[in-house]
Amino acid sequence: MEHRPLGRTGLATAPLVFGGNVLGWTADEKTSFALLDGFLDAGFNAIDTADSYSRWAPGHVGGESETVIGKWLKANPAKRDKVLILTKVGSDMGQGHKDLSRDWILRAVEDSLRRLQVEVIDLYQSHWPDERTPHEETLEAYARLLEQGKVRAIGCSNLDAGQLGEALEVARRQGLPRYETLQPCYNLYDRSEFEGPLRDLAQREGLGVITYFSLGAGFLTGKYRTKADLGQSPRGQRVEKYLDERGFRILAALEAVAARAAAKPAEVALAWVMAQPGITAPIASATSLAQLDSLIRSASLKLSAEDLAELTKAGD
Repeated sequence: MEHRPLGRTGLATAPLVFGGNVLGWTADEKTSFALLDGFLDAGFNAIDTADSYSRWAPGHVGGESETVIGKWLKANPAKRDKVLILTKVGSDMGQGHKDLSRDWILRAVEDSLRRLQVEVIDLYQSHWPDERTPHEETLEAYARLLEQGKVRAIGCSNLDAGQLGEALEVARRQGLPRYETLQPCYNLYDRSEFEGPLRDLAQREGLGVITYFSLGAGFLTGKYRTKADLGQSPRGQRVEKYLDERGFRILAALEAVAARAAAKPAEVALAWVMAQPGITAPIASATSLAQLDSLIRSASLKLSAEDLAELTKAGD
């Protein structure tokens, strides 16, 4: 299986990253362990999570996903060297705002290391932009963590082209470590955030790009057709925005290509993302072994130029 470099991190990932947002939320601990085992056994090596997963769920405080991963690693110590752990910092964890301040990062990393039960985080990512904190302060905190060996590389998520460009310039000017990866929202429907100046910048700077919401919160699987379908999943409320003429046009194209390729719409949707310029790997989640098998198949699905063009046109 081809492994693609995550920018200049010195790390490389298989063309699919497991989305850990479901771990400890819609996938209980036993299921989570089975999913992580199956993902790794299939030849994949990167798990993406965040300190805030799954703070949004009733009764959760954040850190649930990292805690499950930590328990899995403790139960399977030999697997630590085979897997890349990607986590994030900067979400509101009770402070009342996004937070990339020096003090918060230095505190939060210790909490993540403890929950993950590891000595080093392979990729530590700024989850959201924080307008209250200068880039220099954030990057200085990361420099300290890199020097201490607590993280191997740093990346960012949800920055626009202006914010990312400014952060990269501050790193150059101040001699600080730079973001080597970008995690944008990107799928067949959600394209405007990444395509254009942000993708141009990422490609020009040689950043690894790992996309989230690669299946549009599940919409691109085809299981949501009406508002009545939204109750099928705790993520249903995130899908409603896709239930429009453009969304249904994309679904129709997905089904047509899937029929020709003897594949599922979700597999085609992920294969489309993997084929786009500048993409290192999409992030996708699974809550059952059947869903995981489908994700695994997507990594070997090669779409024709005509199929890719048809899908792209449907979302234009």
